[in-house]
Amino acid sequence: MINVVLAWHMHQPEYRNLASGEYRLPWTYLHAIKDYVDMAAHLERYDDARAVVNFAPILLEQLEDYASRIRENQENGRDIPDRLLTCLVSDDEFISDNQNRLWLIEACLKVNVERLVKRYPAFKDLVRIAEHLTPGGIDYLYRQFFIDLVVWYHLAWMGETVKRDNPVVQRLIEKARDFSAQDRQDLLTVIGDIIAGIIPRYRALSDQGKIELSMSPFAHPMLPLLIDFESAREAIPDAPLPTATEYPDGVARCHWHIEQGLQVFERCFGRKPQGCWPSEGGVSDPAVRMLDDYGFKWLATGKNVLSHSLSKQPDDCDVEHLAFHLEGSETQLFFRDDGLSDLVGFSYSDWHADDAVGDLIQHIHNIHERCDNPQQHVVSIVLDGENAWEHYPENGYYFLDALYQRLSSDEAINLTTFDQFLSHSDRSMQLNHLVAGSWVYGSFSTWIGDTAKNRAWDLLCQAKTDLDDWLNTHSAHADRNEILKQLAICEGSDWFWWFGDYNPSSSVRDFDELYRLNLKNLYRLAALDPPDALDVPLSSGSSDSTAEGGGTMRRGG
Repeated sequence: MINVVLAWHMHQPEYRNLASGEYRLPWTYLHAIKDYVDMAAHLERYDDARAVVNFAPILLEQLEDYASRIRENQENGRDIPDRLLTCLVSDDEFISDNQNRLWLIEACLKVNVERLVKRYPAFKDLVRIAEHLTPGGIDYLYRQFFIDLVVWYHLAWMGETVKRDNPVVQRLIEKARDFSAQDRQDLLTVIGDIIAGIIPRYRALSDQGKIELSMSPFAHPMLPLLIDFESAREAIPDAPLPTATEYPDGVARCHWHIEQGLQVFERCFGRKPQGCWPSEGGVSDPAVRMLDDYGFKWLATGKNVLSHSLSKQPDDCDVEHLAFHLEGSETQLFFRDDGLSDLVGFSYSDWHADDAVGDLIQHIHNIHERCDNPQQHVVSIVLDGENAWEHYPENGYYFLDALYQRLSSDEAINLTTFDQFLSHSDRSMQLNHLVAGSWVYGSFSTWIGDTAKNRAWDLLCQAKTDLDDWLNTHSAHADRNEILKQLAICEGSDWFWWFGDYNPSSSVRDFDELYRLNLKNLYRLAALDPPDALDVPLSSGSSDSTAEGGGTMRRGG
């Protein structure tokens, strides 16, 4: 039998403006009610299903916060600090003026039309009206239009397992229009219950041995770049770098993210993780050795990192599906099968589910046949557990159902986890040097190297320098921990991901604004004046962008 690991990475950046507590973007709770709930339900269905589920701790904190905010709203009427969720249960946000109405329409058009709109005739009609709205036409839209639009937006985003099992959601879908105040409150209750149940459900799956839970560093920073900008030139020797020669005291910041991440993970799941998906699969020799010092048994990254690192290594049959270790390190390294992972992420969404899973299994069987000792090999299928499924019919319901059922019952396949694999495998190949890179192309070009990305790094480096000067004279300041957390948010990888003309302008605008707001808040927490440069957008994106998944996804190579 050949070992197969399905590893799903759950990750959203911090969408809150921590200065006000307000969520600026709704993607954390929307992915919770659609993807995190569905992914848990599929794993619960099959006794022999196995997977690795990786969480970014900053996401776990947001899930806890949303659950608390919704509960407080329902118990004592306290406002929910999320504008879209507030619109679901209150008319105040969109009745007051046309600007708010236009905002709500724009928010509810951020949806996969093919999969989440066309499926429901009532929602399709509402979207058609919104898309063809003429200047001044908003004055003729009645109150119920906006109520029905925002209710349908949330119904469409519901996970397929919820749509099939939850009577409230089924009733509202069947009702289709003229939703009442009670309908809206009932839907909010469903949303609150789903979000509150996410962490306990995954913890229960882990307790049952059906999944292995792993983590990324706290706010999803690129550890190798915090340690050394020059690491970007290991894969791309002529990569342009920021004006700043290094990120100030970056090693200490890496330790902060790892230690804070471990605290959040252990609080949520009651155990220390054995493995780590370094943010964006970003690795380098110093980053691996640092994570090894914290006792992580395994790390995972992209195949191209291995390809670059093997240029001076001896050949071996099918080495990409073996475990490796860096010389002097005990942490085992696994490398994503980019071809199979990208088939799941990009290609199979247009296939019949049985054909797609059959094709995947055939590829795995082919790998099995090439291996002299298949039980020492592991096929690592690694991708985010969020963004691919909206491109599948019914949120990937049929594909995921067939995937777990057939992989767990195939006699040539051992569906397992990385920790379980290591418990019976005694083969690990040594790498003398790991060429620094990520799961995307085996380089850091998605996060550093072009004008906008480098400018973003320079602004962050300047903010860190200014903050360090302030902290040196305010070492006992009462807000020190809050300031360090705000800094961590600014260090997250997502901001740098979005800068660039290959991404859609609307998404670039949102993340650009939030990044600069986070930096401004950092200055203000330290009672410093933000520099004027933070008022200037860094990147505009492209209205003609053809980025796959709307820019949320990349291919591994």
